[in-house]
Amino acid sequence: MVRAVLGVLMMVILAACSASGDLDEAPVPLGDFRLVHNIVIASKAQKSPVSRDATEAQLTETVRTAIAERFGRYNGPSRYHFGISVEGYALAPPGVPLVLAPKSALIINVTVYDDAAGKKLNDKPEQITVLETFGTGAIVGTGYTMSAEEQLVELSQNAAKAVERYLVRQHQEQGWFEPDPVAISGETVLVEPS
Repeated sequence: MVRAVLGVLMMVILAACSASGDLDEAPVPLGDFRLVHNIVIASKAQKSPVSRDATEAQLTETVRTAIAERFGRYNGPSRYHFGISVEGYALAPPGVPLVLAPKSALIINVTVYDDAAGKKLNDKPEQITVLETFGTGAIVGTGYTMSAEEQLVELSQNAAKAVERYLVRQHQEQGWFEPDPVAISGETVLVEPS
């Protein structure tokens, strides 16, 4: 009996967690990052055979909105741009409770552009795959508990959070978004001919 109660309690706690839950907090440090252009396309998005329908406009606008919500909080001095393509999606239809609870998924490719350098930071797009938030439909499935639009919003928020985690990793490991000390100080650097 205690196990059953604890199990239900854990599911309720997990269901309360979402990728948008931290948007009211200060953003994770990303150096001098500021997003200027947030370009999302979905012209080649593949729908899973077991999926509800979503239009190209729904896919692009929902992902674009989630990216803007998450990255609009950054106001560094340097300009960066995203090129995002929605590659595939699955919006879970109603399944068979306790037997088959299909999960929703979203696959995107992300390219980051440095405005000042006039080039891509990642030569090869970073592919990110996200699933619906764990706990939102573990037994029944989100096909019963959420509309296709609600599933897409959740997936887009999860994708935006995954992009942020990717950028934080690149910032720490590759030095992306490091402020230019010369630009900050306003000094002019003279190079002596050799």
